[in-house]
Amino acid sequence: MLIYVIASVGDHRGIGACGTRINDGDYSAAVSYKLFDTYPGAGPNPNKNPICGKSLRATYGGKSVTVKVVDRCADCQGMYNVDMTKTAFQQLANLDVGRLRNVQWNWV
Repeated sequence: MLIYVIASVGDHRGIGACGTRINDGDYSAAVSYKLFDTYPGAGPNPNKNPICGKSLRATYGGKSVTVKVVDRCADCQGMYNVDMTKTAFQQLANLDVGRLRNVQWNWV
């Protein structure tokens, strides 16, 4: 499944919605609250959401990066938007860009 999304760079430190510690040096991401909250099997405890720990590969401009879902992005308005750590985002583009459009991603 390839989906065109906006990928943005976020400030990720601390404990994510999945209950795991994250920092900007990790290859991890937060998915849109719309996807996180409606993922099959999601319940009241976000730490037990089956989306947690899943990996996705994002591709942009001939570059790819694989990240693990560790958080829920409350600011991501598009169903399939992804907010990546700085380390992950830099594999696709310079941090100064801040936001990418027409990123393709799929579960791996």
